[in-house]
Amino acid sequence: MAHNVKQEKVVRLLADEASSFSCLLDAVSPVQVMSFGGGVQSVAILVLSAQGKLPYKHFLFANVGDDSEYPGTLEYFRHVALPFAESEGLHLWEVRRRMKDGTPETLIGRLRRTKSSISIPIRMQNGAPGNRTCTTDFKIKVIAKELKEMGATKENPGIVGIGISTDEAHRANNRTVIAWERTEYPLLKLRLSRSDCARIIRDAGLPEPPKSACWFCPFHRPSEWQRLQREEPELFQKAVELERFINERRRRLGKDSVWLTRFGKPLDEVFSVTQTELPFELDNCESGYCMT
Repeated sequence: MAHNVKQEKVVRLLADEASSFSCLLDAVSPVQVMSFGGGVQSVAILVLSAQGKLPYKHFLFANVGDDSEYPGTLEYFRHVALPFAESEGLHLWEVRRRMKDGTPETLIGRLRRTKSSISIPIRMQNGAPGNRTCTTDFKIKVIAKELKEMGATKENPGIVGIGISTDEAHRANNRTVIAWERTEYPLLKLRLSRSDCARIIRDAGLPEPPKSACWFCPFHRPSEWQRLQREEPELFQKAVELERFINERRRRLGKDSVWLTRFGKPLDEVFSVTQTELPFELDNCESGYCMT
């Protein structure tokens, strides 16, 4: 009996030591999240994580506003990605930018409210994109704030996975302005392309998501504007009206006109119903938080 009691004490002591060691590991292990853009790349990473091929358990969708995100992305997020994540024991949730009083701020709301600056990479008269803060303010900083609340520190930075695939490797960089954050690119490590990601999603029995971006993004390719005009004319018209609103305000301020494309004229003139061919244009958003 004495021997059994002594053995139980040893087992208990070893268990306590193992528990303490586990807590220590948890304390020094970095917080790890995936920036979920809602497009093909990030959905593929969700699938690979569910299959145990990637280590992510937490996925953050930085919603720039229900009035600003492409509606198809929101539809896919809420009716496909969320139920899939829940069924696989993964944590996928929305985070949003908030103003000082706690009210959610949307990107469209800022564009309509702010007179002095434009947050999106609107095209200037020479076709070059202007300065922008949309990705930084509505995605990068929002996810960074959540990461900090999850325990990331300067001494023990958290990890943010970004869904850049091999065909867009030029968008990857290790620059960061967030002291408690480090970025990593799991699709580049696995050498997966966008078409590989689409195949992974199909093989998992999920529908392929639309490309994620704001419906008015000046980085849209001409082919995307044409698709929007052809398949979603009401959304295309909203973009026409937004561009018109921005320019009417700029005229009142004595400023030059700006455009949602690099062609130097109104959206509805560039993409007239008779327009069939326009120059090819690469995606120019380098952060990886959008269009993935």
